[in-house]
Amino acid sequence: MMAYEQKYPVGEFEKPSEITGKHLSDWISEIELFPEKLKKEVEGLNDEQLDIPYRNGGWTIRQLVHHCADSHSNASMRFKLALTEDKPVIKPYFEARWAELPDSREMPVEISLRILEGLHARWVYLLKKLTTEDWQKFYLHLEFDGKKFALDEAAGMYAWHSRHHLAHIINLKKAKRWK
Repeated sequence: MMAYEQKYPVGEFEKPSEITGKHLSDWISEIELFPEKLKKEVEGLNDEQLDIPYRNGGWTIRQLVHHCADSHSNASMRFKLALTEDKPVIKPYFEARWAELPDSREMPVEISLRILEGLHARWVYLLKKLTTEDWQKFYLHLEFDGKKFALDEAAGMYAWHSRHHLAHIINLKKAKRWK
């Protein structure tokens, strides 16, 4: 497998020229199913396997699971900020540094799997209640020079993010011939 495919196994996120109700429905479904799919992929892996990087220079599976809990917790808060404030500015965080903290490097993945299960249940409940007007609310992201991210696009990015990291684990398991 080429390095690019390992880094972006499902390709990079591409925003559709027009985001439709079908896109939103599909993305919400992906976000909803992600915690169970992730749990299924890491169940039965031992500590040695969890501590293998999914690619050269990449995070371990353990770090990746904890990263998803961190990232999606931030995502949920960003949605709530956009829904309750006018033009909220989102502060970026150093994901790579977070992944090096002891909780990301050492803790059992079950902790973050439980976080993701509860978090996604609440997040999806909220997403399913959004109106057409709500989906157009946005936040400004400092990491991208204050770029405006509407919630419809953000939903697509986090559905992609879920697919992206799930593929990292699936591809490593295939390469290592793990069941």
